[in-house]
Amino acid sequence: MTDRKTISAAGPAPLTRRTALKGMAAAGGLMAAPGFVRYAQAQSSAPIRIGFQCHRTGIGAAYGRWYERTTAAAVKLINEAGGINGRPVEIVIEDDGTDAGRGAEVVAKFANQHKTDIVYGTLFSHVVIGSAPAAGELKIPYYVVSEGYHVASGQLNRWCLQPGITDVRAQVTSMAPWIAANAGKKVTMIYPDYAFGYDHRDYLPPALEKAGAEVVAKIAIPPTESSFTRYFPQIPSSTEVLYHVMVGPAVLTFVKELGEFYGSSGPKLFGFIDSLEAVDINSPGLEYLDGSHFWEGSPRYAQAGDSDAMKAYRAAVGIDDNGASANDPRDISTAGHMFGCWETLYVIKQAMEASGYRGPEDRAKLVEATEAISTIAEGPEHPQGDKVFDGKIHQVFGHQYISKLEGGRLNVVHKTSIEDSRYEPEADYTAQPF
Repeated sequence: MTDRKTISAAGPAPLTRRTALKGMAAAGGLMAAPGFVRYAQAQSSAPIRIGFQCHRTGIGAAYGRWYERTTAAAVKLINEAGGINGRPVEIVIEDDGTDAGRGAEVVAKFANQHKTDIVYGTLFSHVVIGSAPAAGELKIPYYVVSEGYHVASGQLNRWCLQPGITDVRAQVTSMAPWIAANAGKKVTMIYPDYAFGYDHRDYLPPALEKAGAEVVAKIAIPPTESSFTRYFPQIPSSTEVLYHVMVGPAVLTFVKELGEFYGSSGPKLFGFIDSLEAVDINSPGLEYLDGSHFWEGSPRYAQAGDSDAMKAYRAAVGIDDNGASANDPRDISTAGHMFGCWETLYVIKQAMEASGYRGPEDRAKLVEATEAISTIAEGPEHPQGDKVFDGKIHQVFGHQYISKLEGGRLNVVHKTSIEDSRYEPEADYTAQPF
């Protein structure tokens, strides 16, 4: 049985002098009253209902927890600013257990039982792939906050979009030249044995080869594995760079056992922050990671050059300068990914307003309005950076960050350009009928 929770947004916040004045101005001086100020312009005051497919349990639970917090923070601000098309936003949550089969059931439940306008939020690629056919059959927009190449590849359907976070192919394409130039030419890959890991396996090697490096070994590890030492002897002695990207609750065990295996004499390390998401990098046994580099979608630690938009975003979602919960320094965020929830919700808002979205009868118009988005400007709605959206493949392209772990914190040493990550599209969803 799935767990349901609603982030309340059924009505406006308490009326204050400031909001009353804003509402009167927006309504041309008409009488302001509770329930009127923010939603007077809407044809209906009924909430826009967004079904949040959340990994509350299973191997994605740490991400799910922070995806939920980020979603709540974004919806709070959206509603305080008047909602979408003058209507409040309500988030309805179902736990998919980070399970593909359950994910499809959740999509159906949103469409048939909760009657949500759209479905949003999914991270783990196997859940996205398992859920996408249901979204297509039910003709309900499915906005995922994943990273897999499954959306951009054309593997899914026109109802599936990824407008708030970049995909693995773009990420590795943009970073491979830096790895080859700064870390080493002979690379061994360690990655999870499912779709997300396969994207790394398939797209990093050609990108490295183009940059003058090569992959000498590829080691796939089941995502439910709890001990990793038996895999490390497979790493060739010629390895100059160990490229690691692991996910799930055992990531701390993975990095600790890697350190125990190599000590201080191993190859250089380049990891995806996934290997340390929600993990304190100052945990005992991780000292050997000092000096290694990580990919980050958005920096965990506050940086000297952070924009006002980034500072406001971090405050709104409740993380301190170290990327931990402002209420509990032991509760480490998934900052490298969760910004995608914030940015996706604002893309949804933009597309709903552009299409004049009123209800399920306008779902196709909503998809078309999303497809029509091209450039996305950095700012309060998109604090991670400016982006380009390719409507044909339903995928956004943006900046990537390479950070060095030094002195107990991650410091950004390189920011890629958007063009660094572009590749030739292999699909065109806009050619598919609804």
